[in-house]
Amino acid sequence: MVMTAFVLASAALVLLVLAYVLRPLWQAKPVAAAGVFVGLAAITGLTYALIGTPDALNPARRDPPATAQDAIAQLEAQLEREPNRIDGWRLLARAYADAGRLDKARAAIARALKLAPEDPDLLVESAEISALATDGRKFDPAAVASLRRALEIQPMHQRARWFLGISLRQSDQPAEAARTWEPLLAVVDPRTAASLREQIDAARKDAGQPPLPAPPAAASPGGLKIRVALAPALAAKLPADASLFVLARQPDGPPMPVAVEKLRAQDFPVEVVLDDGDSPMPTLKLSQLQQVAVLARVSASGQAIAQSGDLASKPQTVRTDSKSTLEITIDQVVP
Repeated sequence: MVMTAFVLASAALVLLVLAYVLRPLWQAKPVAAAGVFVGLAAITGLTYALIGTPDALNPARRDPPATAQDAIAQLEAQLEREPNRIDGWRLLARAYADAGRLDKARAAIARALKLAPEDPDLLVESAEISALATDGRKFDPAAVASLRRALEIQPMHQRARWFLGISLRQSDQPAEAARTWEPLLAVVDPRTAASLREQIDAARKDAGQPPLPAPPAAASPGGLKIRVALAPALAAKLPADASLFVLARQPDGPPMPVAVEKLRAQDFPVEVVLDDGDSPMPTLKLSQLQQVAVLARVSASGQAIAQSGDLASKPQTVRTDSKSTLEITIDQVVP
């Protein structure tokens, strides 16, 4: 009975926190959010019951919480005993925020940030909670500084860019807001990109600027044609049964490819066509980008991540609507 009461109260706290965390998803995709909401709550409750902190489940050490508020109180007590738990302070901040206790939410997220001051997610959550606690939900200078610091650490942090753009709109800087949001168009899904483009164009209009150019046409049905050659000087270094990776990624962006093919490294030159079907990420396709950096790499281990001793080409930037065959040569050894 004691165990059941505790698990139910824990689940109540989980539901409360998930309601806050999943609010944007709920608004955009209610069915998907409901599935995540129920699934995570059930899994979390069961996991806590089975492998949670032994002290937390010991009825001799504490009374089981009967309500979500009791669960919050017990989390507070747990953090009194273990004040260096970043995840605990973060969870507590979210729970406070969803309960409308915004001053306490700010204090809790500040404790988490004190433990991890360079965590971009915590910096963004701190700014968001700060805005929720102000009249008009505006980002004050400290919150804006947190968002800018998050982007210094992780330049393509999507929520940091979105919130910073909002803060710039709030401070009557529409041109800067548009510039802040524009890089997101290359990394969000098409539906989100369409809505975001409307916000960017509205900001540009307020700044006296024309709307963005129309988005690029999808890559041609033939895809991006690539011919990969192996430098003669490296022919003797070609490992037996090696794999050839030909990949395209965002120029100056993250290392995750937007399209990749894996072949046997033999019979050079090799001709490859990269298209949307080669994307490892459903939310970012080759055709969504205007240009990509293309490179090839021979891996003796067959691993997608570059290893010392692999043979590689230099990245070459090309437009995704190019109809010409891109010629690249593998002429380097990965140090």
